[in-house]
Amino acid sequence: MSSVRGFTLELSRIEYVGQGLVRPECVIVEPGGTLWTSDARGIATRIEPDGRQATLGPEVPEPNGMAMDRQGNLIVASMSGGKIHKLHRDGRSEVLLDSIDGKPLGAVNFCFIDSRDRLWISVTTRHLPWWSAVVGSVRDGYIALVDEKGARIVADGLSLTNEVRLDAAERFLYAVETVPGRLLRFSVRDDGSLGDPEQFGPDSLGIGGYMDGFAFDAEGNIWVAAVCRNGLGVIFPDGSYQTVFEDPRPAVLEAMTVKQRNGTIEPADLGACAGNTLQLPTSIAFGGPDLRTCYMGSLAMPHLLTFRAPVAGLPLAHMR
Repeated sequence: MSSVRGFTLELSRIEYVGQGLVRPECVIVEPGGTLWTSDARGIATRIEPDGRQATLGPEVPEPNGMAMDRQGNLIVASMSGGKIHKLHRDGRSEVLLDSIDGKPLGAVNFCFIDSRDRLWISVTTRHLPWWSAVVGSVRDGYIALVDEKGARIVADGLSLTNEVRLDAAERFLYAVETVPGRLLRFSVRDDGSLGDPEQFGPDSLGIGGYMDGFAFDAEGNIWVAAVCRNGLGVIFPDGSYQTVFEDPRPAVLEAMTVKQRNGTIEPADLGACAGNTLQLPTSIAFGGPDLRTCYMGSLAMPHLLTFRAPVAGLPLAHMR
C-alpha cells in the first residue's frame, strides 16, 4: 500500500520560503538546497539555503515553467512573450527558441529535460494574448520536442496544455489539459514521437478543479496542483485521487465555471478564486537531502509554500 494513502495536511502546517516574489509560478530545487523560482521582476530568483535572494535576468513577459540542465542553467518559458529563454547561472540570458518551422511558438507554458537531455516543451495555445484561448475554449495547444534533430511538434490539438513530464522509466509523457482539468499520457517511442493520448486519473478534481503543475514521487504517484481550488492532491498509479489540502471558495468556483462555459470568463475571475490562506498554487517540486521536502509556487503569493511529504520525490535529470 502506498505510504501516501490517507495523507492530508492542515493548512496551518504549511510554511513559507522567500519574500517579495512576483508570480513565482515554478520551482526548481538543486541537490544542495538552493531554490530557483520564476519571477516576473526578471526571469528567475535564486533563494540560497541561508535565505539570501537574487533576481536574475532581464524582465521578460510572464516567466513560467522551468527546467534545469546538467550545467545548472535554467531553461525558462516566457508565456506572454512566446519564447524559451536560457538563463545562465551568472545572470546572462539568451533566447533559446522562438519558433518552430518558421512559425511563432505561441504561449509557451513549460519546459522539461529528460535523462537523454531532450527538451520537452508545452504550449498552452498558439494565440497571444493567451487568455483569448481560455475564453473561446480553443484546442490548439501542443507539445514540442527539441533534440539532436532540432525542434518539432509531437502532439497537437490539446486544450490549454500545461506542465508535461516523463515518468521514471520514461515510457510515458504525461500532460495536463488545464481546462477541463485532466491528465493525459502518451507512450514515448525511442525517436521521441508519441502514441495516441489516453486520459489518466479522474475526470475532475471537483468544481473548478483545473490542474496546473504536477510532479512524480518515488512510488509513481503524481502530485497535482489544483490552482483554482488552492489545493494539492495525489493521483495514484491505479488512477484514483486523494486531496492533500485545499482552500477553496465554492461560490466563486461555481460562478467562474458558469462563465467559462458561456465564454465570458475574465482574468479577474481567476484572481477571485484565491483563498484566505493559499492563493492560486501552480506547481510542486521535491527537494531536501531525502527529497521529501515539498515546495510549491503560485500565481499570487510573494513566497513559496513548503511542507514535508511521507515519500521522496522522483529525482529530475539535473539531480542525477
